[in-house]
Amino acid sequence: MTDTPVTTGPSRSDRIETITILPQEGELRLDRWFKIHFPEVGYTYLQKLLRSGQVRLNGKRAEANARVAVGDQVRVPRIAREKPKEGSVHALKAASSDIATQRITNADRDLIESMIIYEDEHVLVLNKPFGLAVQGGSGTTRHIDGMLSAMVDRFGERPRLVHRLDRDTTGVLMIAKHRQAASKLGRIFQTRSAAKTYWALVRGVPAPRQGRIEAALVKAATPEGDRVRKALPGEQEVAMHATTHYSVIERVSQKAAWVSLKPVTGRQHQLRAHMHMIGHPIIGDNKYEGDTTEFAAAVEQKLHLHARRLMMPHPITGGRIDVTAPLPLHMLTTWELLGLDPDRFDIVDVE
Repeated sequence: MTDTPVTTGPSRSDRIETITILPQEGELRLDRWFKIHFPEVGYTYLQKLLRSGQVRLNGKRAEANARVAVGDQVRVPRIAREKPKEGSVHALKAASSDIATQRITNADRDLIESMIIYEDEHVLVLNKPFGLAVQGGSGTTRHIDGMLSAMVDRFGERPRLVHRLDRDTTGVLMIAKHRQAASKLGRIFQTRSAAKTYWALVRGVPAPRQGRIEAALVKAATPEGDRVRKALPGEQEVAMHATTHYSVIERVSQKAAWVSLKPVTGRQHQLRAHMHMIGHPIIGDNKYEGDTTEFAAAVEQKLHLHARRLMMPHPITGGRIDVTAPLPLHMLTTWELLGLDPDRFDIVDVE
C-alpha cells in the first residue's frame, strides 16, 4: 500500500490513502468500517467527506450505508487522520470518542493482558473468552477492539483487527500491532494461507466420520436476530460460498461427538450453520438448535465452539506462527463430565 500525492489547488498537496477491505470486514457498512479504522472521525464529519467526494469507494462516490466487500478500495484523504481544529464539529466528535475510549478500567487492562498467548513487535494473539464481543455494534459498548484502542500507551500504535470471532466463540484471535502488519495479514487471510482449526462438541455423531460440507449461505433476519441458512435456488447473487472440513475426534456413545472443524472460507456463523445443516448442531448454540436441555442437565448452556489453533506465515518476518489456545472453563467442565481428555488428542488433520 502506497500513498499517492494529488494536487487539489495551485499551492496545496494532500496525500491520499487507498485502503483495501480485509477478510471478515466484508458486508460491513461503510460508516461502520470507517468508525473501526478512524474512530476519531465522527459520523457528521464522515458525511461531509462523502458528500464532497473526498472519501470514495472503488473510485466512486458512496453513501454512508453502502456495504463494502473484501477487496474493495476505500479512498481516504489525509485530513481524516489530522487532528481537527479546536472548536470544530469534528473536534467535538473526536473529543467525545477519546473520552469513550479512556473509560477502560484497570480490570479491562488486566483482562487483555491475561488473554495474550503470543506477542512480538508486529502481532498479538489473544485467547478470546466466552461472551466478550470482538467489535462494537448495536447495544455493544464493551468489546476487545475498544479495549485495545484505549491501550495505545501499551502497544505504541492502535492495534487492528484482521479477523473476527462470534461473541460466544472462544479461542485464537489474531491482532495486528500496526498498519503494515494489518495489510499483510489481510492478504494472508484473503488468500487462505492461514490454517484455522476449531474444536466443537456437536449433537449426535456425524457420518462419515470425516467429510466436507459445501453449502452456500445467505443471511436472514429473524425476530431473534440474524441467522444464516443454506441458499435456495435463485439466491446465487446474494449467496456466499462456504466450505468446511470436519473430522470426528471422539464420540460419546451416539449422543455427541467431539469434532475438529477446519473452515476453508470465513463466513459469518459458517461452522455453526454448516453443522446444523447436516443435523449435528453445536452444543449450546441457541441460534441453531444446539440447546443442551435434552442433552445433559449438567452441561452449561454456552456455545461449545473454540478456535483451537492458528497456523500461518508471519506477516513481516516470513517465519511461521503456530498458536494453540487452551479450552475455556465451560468446555473443560463438559469434557470432564463426558470423560473426554483434551490432552489425549490435539489436531486431527483432514485430507
